Amino acid sequence: MKFASTRLIAADVKALVRFYENVTGKTAEWLAPVFAEIVTPSATLAFGSVETVALFKEGSAEPAANRTAIIEFQVDDVEAEFARLKDQVEVVHEPKLMPWGNCAAQFRDPEGTLVGLYTPVSEAAKKRFGSR
Repeated sequence: MKFASTRLIAADVKALVRFYENVTGKTAEWLAPVFAEIVTPSATLAFGSVETVALFKEGSAEPAANRTAIIEFQVDDVEAEFARLKDQVEVVHEPKLMPWGNCAAQFRDPEGTLVGLYTPVSEAAKKRFGSR
């Protein structure tokens, strides 16, 4: 089994895609007017408009209702990325050291999903992520 992607359902899919293009610095590929993807070396972040839900099962997903998942991006310098984004996003917390060895910051996307940026800083975290 291969983990392929995380898909976010949005009331305003264009705004959500623009947000993640800004965060990642990557351009989304629009595969349909209601569906886009940002492909990174490690994972794909997919975006569907609320209209796509009916293709699966009506009511099975809804925009702006997520309070359980955190979309995370490992970055080289969380302080620099946070400085770049902080005036454009709803900040949840500024960069701080987490007990598992990452320096992490969090904010919300336009639909309310929690987004995290982190940099491994402890030796154990660097080893876990293959960086030195």
